[in-house]
Amino acid sequence: MTGDRISLLGLRALGRHGVFDHERRDGQEFVVDAVLWLDTQAAAAADDLALTVDYGAVSARLAAIVSGEPVALIETLADRLADACLSADQAVCEVEITVHKPQAPLPVPFRDVSVTIRRSRE
Repeated sequence: MTGDRISLLGLRALGRHGVFDHERRDGQEFVVDAVLWLDTQAAAAADDLALTVDYGAVSARLAAIVSGEPVALIETLADRLADACLSADQAVCEVEITVHKPQAPLPVPFRDVSVTIRRSRE
């Protein structure tokens, strides 16, 4: 794994994920952090976006997934987001995704619920 990384932190999108009917009906905001590991040396040397990851395009893909087809678990959502990062850009060799669900239906006060997964190209 390379030590270079691009981080997208705090990406926000409305989604309809959850196990309860009201979560799927009403939706809620999800927050995504994505850390992409890749080699940025060639892009830096050439000062060329084509040689690195376009984080604008990545952010749009991730937001579309969060806003798209509902799933019951944020673990499933995180896995879909990681797959999208790895499959869309061959430069990405590893990804860490954190999905935050700050409005999760918990019976006690809390600040955040999140799931973090790490996946690499096989």
